Amino acid sequence: MTRHVQFLAPLVCGATSFLLILLLLRTGAARVLLDQPNPRSLHAAATPRIGGLGIMGGFLVAAAAFGLYDYRWLAPTALVLAVSVLEDWRSVAAAWRLAAHLVAAGIFAWFVLREPGPLWFTIAVLAVAWMTNLYNFMDGADGLAGGMAVAGFGSYGVAAGIGGDAAFAALNFSLAAAAAAFLVFNFHPARTFMGDAGSIPLGFLAAAFGILGWQRGMWPAWFPVLVFSPFILDASVTLAKRLLRGEKIWQAHREHYYQRLIQAGWGHRRTALAEYGLMAACAIAALAGLGLTPQGQLALLTAAALAYGALLAGVESFLTKRGVR
Repeated sequence: MTRHVQFLAPLVCGATSFLLILLLLRTGAARVLLDQPNPRSLHAAATPRIGGLGIMGGFLVAAAAFGLYDYRWLAPTALVLAVSVLEDWRSVAAAWRLAAHLVAAGIFAWFVLREPGPLWFTIAVLAVAWMTNLYNFMDGADGLAGGMAVAGFGSYGVAAGIGGDAAFAALNFSLAAAAAAFLVFNFHPARTFMGDAGSIPLGFLAAAFGILGWQRGMWPAWFPVLVFSPFILDASVTLAKRLLRGEKIWQAHREHYYQRLIQAGWGHRRTALAEYGLMAACAIAALAGLGLTPQGQLALLTAAALAYGALLAGVESFLTKRGVR
């Protein structure tokens, strides 16, 4: 595949996503698929949640038009997308949604892992399912989930391009372009949300493409974790804290760090911009780490862990002073 596809496919994808979202906002779909305020949300008015349809619609059009699809990830993605669209439209029981996510993760892991022994298969399924859901948990502020998709899949695209896989680079750049088109409508004040139809497939593909790139030898296993660490850390630490307090983790809440920063007075715009800075730092560090020796990579990850520890301590101190739990 020629390298020009790395640039043409994202352009087609971004333009298609932009037009789809614009069209949906001007039709009855925007009035049917509304996100109503709830105890977990940070918005006060009903807002259309059709952005995910535009993101995934543009992405799938570009993947089909340029022959970038691979049924090993396309089939399970279609499954989680279908269930997510149904959830946005009519609501699906949490148990059924989780079952679909686990089945999709299992299908992907079975066909992608080179040596799918029981241990690695189980780890892969749980990792993909967790990433699928945590991305949804983190989709609660204007511009946040879209920004993470731009930074995350953009980083995948750069690494794949460096590794010489033009098709995989084009695929990831296309998803980043679709998310960028969505951000035009989602940055504060948001005109639309992505809904489960966007956040769930994006989380699934963040894990799936991360594993796929690792299996193809384009990056080490730590690379996708560091790239998406702004979301992984917030969601995982918050879940662990709620578990330790004996709280029901499946209940809606507003205890993620980004939610608490907004409640502390930062607002959607400032919180998103701060998160973008963190996302950019993690992406640059991860890409730079690809050129290091194993010892250098270990030092990088150690430094990242220490930096995150200091960051979390600082944020907790700030939130405590502001009286935000």
